[in-house]
Amino acid sequence: MTRAEAVPAPGPSSVTAVFVRLKLSLLRNGLRQSGGRRAAFVTSLVVALVFAALQLLGLIALRGHAHIESVIVLLVAVVALGWAVMPLFFPSGDETLDATRLVMLPLRPRPLVRALLAASLVGIGPLFTLCLLVGSVIALAHGVAATAVGVVAVALALLVCVALARAVAAANVRLLSSRKGRDLAVLSGLVIAVGAQLVNFGAQRLGASGLAQLAPVGDVLKWVPPASAIAAVDAVGAGAYGTAAAQLALSCAALAGLLALWARHLTRLMTAPDGSTLNAAEPSARRRGAGGLARLLPAGRTGTVMERSLRYVWRDPKTKAAWVTSLAIGLIVPVFNALQGTGSIYFACFAAGMLGVQMYNQFGQDTSAFWMVAATISDARDAYVELRGRALALLVITLPYAVLVTVLTTALLGAWPRLPEVLGLSLALLGAMLATGAWTSARFPYSIPQEGYKNVAPGQAGLAWISIFGGMVAAALVCSPVIAVTIWLNVSAGGDRYSWLLLPLGAGYGASVGWAGLRLAAPRTAARLPEILTAVSKG
Repeated sequence: MTRAEAVPAPGPSSVTAVFVRLKLSLLRNGLRQSGGRRAAFVTSLVVALVFAALQLLGLIALRGHAHIESVIVLLVAVVALGWAVMPLFFPSGDETLDATRLVMLPLRPRPLVRALLAASLVGIGPLFTLCLLVGSVIALAHGVAATAVGVVAVALALLVCVALARAVAAANVRLLSSRKGRDLAVLSGLVIAVGAQLVNFGAQRLGASGLAQLAPVGDVLKWVPPASAIAAVDAVGAGAYGTAAAQLALSCAALAGLLALWARHLTRLMTAPDGSTLNAAEPSARRRGAGGLARLLPAGRTGTVMERSLRYVWRDPKTKAAWVTSLAIGLIVPVFNALQGTGSIYFACFAAGMLGVQMYNQFGQDTSAFWMVAATISDARDAYVELRGRALALLVITLPYAVLVTVLTTALLGAWPRLPEVLGLSLALLGAMLATGAWTSARFPYSIPQEGYKNVAPGQAGLAWISIFGGMVAAALVCSPVIAVTIWLNVSAGGDRYSWLLLPLGAGYGASVGWAGLRLAAPRTAARLPEILTAVSKG
């Protein structure tokens, strides 16, 4: 017998232990890299533990409440949803999510799944989820049998959450490691913004109607894993052992299904070829969609500038993040306030205001590539055409969006007679922001770093504040004549009969001040090209 034959193959338990130690080593070595990373980890851990402790105490305090089961199953379902979507939005948050790093290891899928599942239980997220599940069981358990089932339910629910996250990550690992996949993190701002408004809206409804509003939702979610495992604790306490067994069986089936799906994706990931081993697409195939956007835009430099600006919106992560956030907030603020019955029809102007901000610092999004644009600007005429193309690209998205939000808000509030004046006010505000944005882009340019989460280069925060907030104040002053006419028509007797005139007045005023702003900004842009290039290249 040779020496190689005498060495026993590692068993599943040893593989699991190795992966757990690997996860601990990754955490330890990551903390050794810098003091800032250690501080961020410690701060995150402390915040998570404090929040988990408060939530634990809150759930215990609700013990015995008539609708505690509905609250808890909804809470567990939301936590499970968070586990499912977090790998999509933050793929770089855990290095062990990328299973492509393990493709060269001689491991079978089943031992690998067990090892990764055990390693996934190490971290702040599993600790927070464990505290929440323990508090849920304490709030629901009544009797020895319910407590015993609660121990099983906590372990089962935690494993379902972790397996769900791992299955989603394995199914999308090729996407998450690509440029387009990393851009999914842009949507996190949208989800957070929408989620915060949904929580706010739900809290107000619950405050007015009580927790009884959650009963229909709870009746459905208590049969959805992993919430069904926690609901089984309440069923055992009530003596419904058959219901509890069925709910536990659902969670067990979900765990088994997720593990099988995870193993299937791991097998495919480690055996199927990726794009690096396949022949490149034919150049003709790549050019099939070329020219589609250009055919819809004006000819000449104006169309070229519009196409470049729209491609920035679609391809550049920082620009896309700014647009997604503006689009979300511009819709959420008026619509959610209208749904709550506390909104004003004039909140619809928020859409035009949020998107008008995108006109500020137009050259900063180009960063150091602005030198190619600057090389084509020789006089004020070239600068005017450049600014006009950028403004028109912004209007392609902003105009229909502002109209849509205004009409939707008006419909929700039932204030159709005020639609013309609000829409006219929105158009006037948009024109004023285009004018002031073009001027501040030339007067107060600043760089947007391409790496990291900062939107302003170090040392340029003052320029950013002056450009954005100073420009917004100037836009409000420019738009003040239309605002004054709107106020006068609303307070004067019989003014409602002429409120429809505000639509053509606002549209004409907005177009006029926008054109005048571009004209005034063009000579300054042409004269300050070296300063602009220096400012936007610092990032």
